[in-house]
Amino acid sequence: MLIKIISVGKLKEKYLKQGIEEYSKRLFRYTKFEIIEVKDEPTKENASETEDEMVKNAEGERILSKIKPDDYVYLLAINGQMLSSPELAKSMQSQMTRGKSTLVFVIGGSLGTSEAVNKRANQAISFGKMTLPHQLMRLVLTEQIYRAFRIQHNEPYHK
Repeated sequence: MLIKIISVGKLKEKYLKQGIEEYSKRLFRYTKFEIIEVKDEPTKENASETEDEMVKNAEGERILSKIKPDDYVYLLAINGQMLSSPELAKSMQSQMTRGKSTLVFVIGGSLGTSEAVNKRANQAISFGKMTLPHQLMRLVLTEQIYRAFRIQHNEPYHK
C-alpha cells in the first residue's frame, strides 16, 4: 500500500515541515507514504479568467503526470464531500479492499485545480467551508491519514 499526497507549491515553513515529518514517521508503521510537490505557476493579482485557467491547466498537467491509471484519487476541494475521520478511514479501507494499491490525495494551488484534474478524481472531499493555505492543509491531511490508519487498526487516538 502506498499513500501519496500531490501538492502544488513548495513547503517553506519550518514548523509545518516538522509536523509533517512527525506524522510521516508514524505512518511508516502502516504504509508507504510520500509527498510529491509540483511547481506552482506565478499568478497575476488581477489576472483574467483565461489567465487563471491557463495557470490551473499548467499545474493540472504537472499533477496528472504524477498519477497512474490505477491510482484511486481523492481531490481536496472546498465543494467536496465532507467526511468525518471514521468515514475517511472507512473510505480508504474500502479502496484497499477493492485492490487499490495506491491512494493519492491532491491539494491544488491557490486557484484550485483544472477541469482535467477534477475529472480524474475518483472522489472530491472537503475539510470544511473555510479556505486554508495549501501548506497548512498538507499538515492537516497528513494527520488525518495517520488518524485513519489508527481507526482502521482499532488503536486509541484522540477523539
